[in-house]
Amino acid sequence: MRHVGPPHRRHRLTGVTYPERATRRLRLPADDRSPAAARAAVRTVLTEGGMPELLDETLLLTTELATNGVVHAGTDINLTVAADSIGVRVTVTDYRAGGLEPADMAMPEVTAEGGRGLLLVDRFASAWGTTHDVTGKSIWFRIDRDADAPPRPARSGPAPEAEPSTGPVDGGTVTDLDQLAALLTIAPSLQSRLPVEQLVAELLARLHDTTAADGGAIEFDPGDGTGEAVLAGFGDTGEPAVTVPLPVTSPATGRLVLAGKPGPGWHPLAQLTAERVALALQIDRMRSEEQRRSGWLTYLAEAGELLAHSLDEHLTVALIPQLVVPQLGRWAAVHLRRDSGVLELAAISHAEERDIEPWRARLMAASATLETSLASDGWTGMELPMPRGVDGIAVPLSARGATIGVLSVGRPGERQHSTEERAVIADLAKRSALALDNARIHADRAAVAHELQAALMPGSLPEIEGVSFAAEYLPAEAFGTLVGGDFYDATTLPSDRMWVAIGDVCGKGAQAAAVTGVVRDVLRVMARDGRPMPRALELLNSTLLEQPGDYRYATIASALLERRGPGLEATLCLSGHDRPLLLRGDGSAEWVGREGTAVGLFPNIKVEPEQVRLEVGDALVFFTDGVTERRDASVMFGHERVVRAVRDVAGKPARTIATTLLEAVQTFSPDAPRDDIAILVVRCDGH
Repeated sequence: MRHVGPPHRRHRLTGVTYPERATRRLRLPADDRSPAAARAAVRTVLTEGGMPELLDETLLLTTELATNGVVHAGTDINLTVAADSIGVRVTVTDYRAGGLEPADMAMPEVTAEGGRGLLLVDRFASAWGTTHDVTGKSIWFRIDRDADAPPRPARSGPAPEAEPSTGPVDGGTVTDLDQLAALLTIAPSLQSRLPVEQLVAELLARLHDTTAADGGAIEFDPGDGTGEAVLAGFGDTGEPAVTVPLPVTSPATGRLVLAGKPGPGWHPLAQLTAERVALALQIDRMRSEEQRRSGWLTYLAEAGELLAHSLDEHLTVALIPQLVVPQLGRWAAVHLRRDSGVLELAAISHAEERDIEPWRARLMAASATLETSLASDGWTGMELPMPRGVDGIAVPLSARGATIGVLSVGRPGERQHSTEERAVIADLAKRSALALDNARIHADRAAVAHELQAALMPGSLPEIEGVSFAAEYLPAEAFGTLVGGDFYDATTLPSDRMWVAIGDVCGKGAQAAAVTGVVRDVLRVMARDGRPMPRALELLNSTLLEQPGDYRYATIASALLERRGPGLEATLCLSGHDRPLLLRGDGSAEWVGREGTAVGLFPNIKVEPEQVRLEVGDALVFFTDGVTERRDASVMFGHERVVRAVRDVAGKPARTIATTLLEAVQTFSPDAPRDDIAILVVRCDGH
């Protein structure tokens, strides 16, 4: 080895030349002690150059490249370290033929013990590059100091020769424990940027620098069932000379071992290193736990949002196991308690689709065991014992004081569920149970609304020779559990007369249903009693004004039909409702009727009856505002589209006319109807 004088080197970016303050060139054998000698040379050069702030990153990258050379390439290496006023350049040359392989820059597995060298160089170096030929390859990197930091003066006097290492602590080269402790101090900025495995390896490398031990290792068992692993090591530990436990929190355990001829300072240094390794591991564990908890919270929030948007029980049941697999287990199943109290398998999901059917059969057979467990008061609200042959956990699905089923989750891979995962499954089971209960409540309310709505409509339309009736009704999906206010009715009267009506009561729900029932029944009674339609509407208006509540008014279009020869005479009365369309058999159309006052708003109403003649083939088309006010973005269906929709079916049966109009309204917009749609068609068929 020889000291090389300070030539001038051109800076890679600016083109400005800077004199070198210190330089070392070494040829190191293919020996596991060579990385320590390389680190010693780096430490000497940076100390001479007055740049101790670059020590941490430079030592880290030098260790990686030197280890790659002597361990992976298996050849001697040449090391050049040169410091100038703005930074340091390190070049490592080995003698293995060939350039870099693509795998050299690939991201290693999380559990890999190496393979991060060039990734670290790329991350921490200011610049780096490679050269190679048939004899070997060189890898160089630069680390420049902060441009805002004032340069420190170089040491005066001749530079000492670099030694292969700082020497063992009992060899006299470094004896003060505080100085040794300083060697084991890594800047917090670097600690926060390094993976914990690399940080531990750097601490062990610095311990190697100060002890020159023949071998050393950090062994660690996180206590999660994965077992003990070597986090970092060098040389051959053989028979450990010094063993120090890592002061980590249970259930984690670990130890630091050193092999070789121990010096008097080995044990305190090993203890100090073990404490700093344990601190790094504890910080990493807390950081990982925090990230994991944050991830589980995000997972539960997203799962809860998905479940909350599903009001269909079958879709909710199918969704639950899909939310679980594979995040929390290899498989998941939902058993539901039916009205009879029997527990039945309702849904299953598995990470491997080919295993779904075998597990379905196994879990169906397990239903009786789970049902027995649910019947025991001692298991209420807790994890249930899993049936024999089924490995995982089962949690009751309980909502509003009732247990409606069981969520079963298979274990993730070959390990058991952690305490944290069990808590997540329990939380997800509560959210799932509430979503299922909400879906059932929604279904019950929708069924009640459907039955009540059906009760407000006529059971059937009259069948009269020469006259045909047809009706269509489509409730608004936005109010699936509420009774709509739209209605229609048709009935026969004495003296070969007929009465029809269509209307829209203000509001939704029970109050609208009550008002609808009053309107329909009063009009029917009045029509059958032979009261003139204007008088019937006046009496209905008085009746609605006596009803409690603020929303008790309605718009109505009614007609009294009488035979006149082959045709029909219709007396139309409109109370705030849209005029019906008179569709002639020849395709012509006109709006008929005179506007009047809605019932239930004012003490006095205005009703202006109008006579309309229907010849054979003519039809009256009544509808509610859900037809004309159907929207596609900002465009409404409107009255003109009503005419265009039915004109092509003029002269066709009443059923065809009603169905054609409903289809046109439905297809006008891809969105679900936001208002009820009711259509009533009366057609003169003739004798």
